[in-house]
Amino acid sequence: MTNEKSKLISDEMSEKIIETAERIATTDGANTVTVRKILCELGITNRVFYNRFRNIDEVLKKVYLATALKIRESVFVKPDSQKDFFEYVTDIVTASLTVSYDTKMKFNQYIFENDSLSQSNYEWWTAEIKKLIDYAKEKEYIKDVDSDIMSYSIWCFCRGYNADAVGRNLPREEAIKNFRYSFAFLLEGLKK
Repeated sequence: MTNEKSKLISDEMSEKIIETAERIATTDGANTVTVRKILCELGITNRVFYNRFRNIDEVLKKVYLATALKIRESVFVKPDSQKDFFEYVTDIVTASLTVSYDTKMKFNQYIFENDSLSQSNYEWWTAEIKKLIDYAKEKEYIKDVDSDIMSYSIWCFCRGYNADAVGRNLPREEAIKNFRYSFAFLLEGLKK
């Protein structure tokens, strides 16, 4: 038998709480998001909040998952056979960095902490990168490399660069220029 008190409400107010947390996080940083701040902004009581969420981390996790999904959806499109493959790949990783700046700048500490701990995020990214590597091998654009090792290495490079550039508040255009420059060397080493 389930304890009725353990069931949490999921409704329009739940979404408003999540949206408010996201707005606060992107404006002032995730470390400033508190239950009290959300209560004040929405004019709700503790009871309204705790009927929907166990704690603030639960809300921030939902914000993180939504942000990660936005990034995933914004960067990957199918390869265009009319476009240079290496330019296409560079555009994808640059888009990831750009989205990082657009959606994570003030939310970076929480996002990157969760990125490093999120098995599903790791699995999604390495699977997508592996698809690109396998496609490039099939088309004979790159050397015959171990797709699993390379997808992990590329994920680490991109994620690490994103985390550092956003965390250091590098100017966006400078970060993108430097990233494209460095990533070109990585790709050059893969070319056949």
